[in-house]
Amino acid sequence: MMLQARSLAGLPGLRHAFFTRQGGVSDGIYASLNGGIGSDDAPAAVLENRARMAARLGVTADRLLGLYQVHSPDVVTAAAPWPAQERPRADGVVTRLPGLALGISTADCGPLLFADPEAGVIGAAHAGWRGAFTGVIEATVAAMERLGAERPRIAAALGPTISRRNYEVGDDFRARFIAADAANERFFGPGERPGHALFDLPAYIGSRIAEAGIQQFEDLALCTYGDEAQFYSYRRSCHRGEPDYGRLISAIALAS
Repeated sequence: MMLQARSLAGLPGLRHAFFTRQGGVSDGIYASLNGGIGSDDAPAAVLENRARMAARLGVTADRLLGLYQVHSPDVVTAAAPWPAQERPRADGVVTRLPGLALGISTADCGPLLFADPEAGVIGAAHAGWRGAFTGVIEATVAAMERLGAERPRIAAALGPTISRRNYEVGDDFRARFIAADAANERFFGPGERPGHALFDLPAYIGSRIAEAGIQQFEDLALCTYGDEAQFYSYRRSCHRGEPDYGRLISAIALAS
């Protein structure tokens, strides 16, 4: 039902999880632990799944927060729970309030969890290519600093993300990255089709983490596309012509 990062599991006063798709009540293409509020799954099933996840994190269901994710660099600070229907439009969230679980939903993009246990500050970010490219990682770290975190103490972990071998993109995509920084060429390899390349999103996220001054970084190195038994994948669902897809939840909380 859940995976953990060794680097975060050893830190005091924290609970975290990269939930898999196993252990829930949804069926069909959503089987079984779909946490996607924005999916077309039965709302009651999603609520039950999220309640199960919240329990594993030691919080009540209303304190497992979500975002209305828009592939942006925008980050919010959580000072209290918010209703699911009023979740802010952002792709990163930070807090220093115990008993709040910061949740990110993904289905190929990179889920990042952050913690500075000494300061009692945590964060979570949805790092798809667009968010990572436009600065959601750096914005999340800066927001944590405003709450008292210090970069040398922050640990970050990347959960299940689509891998390079399964992420083929067009040459225009590649050109955008190289125009921004010629060194980004190293994240691309030959694609299987003319005019295409394979993009290493986890490695790119790792580079942005390093550039942000985060020295403690762990990549779980798990591919959402390649492991259907454990993970949902937006790209895999698209390739199959499925009408929708489930969402994985990754979350972190300060113990209350």
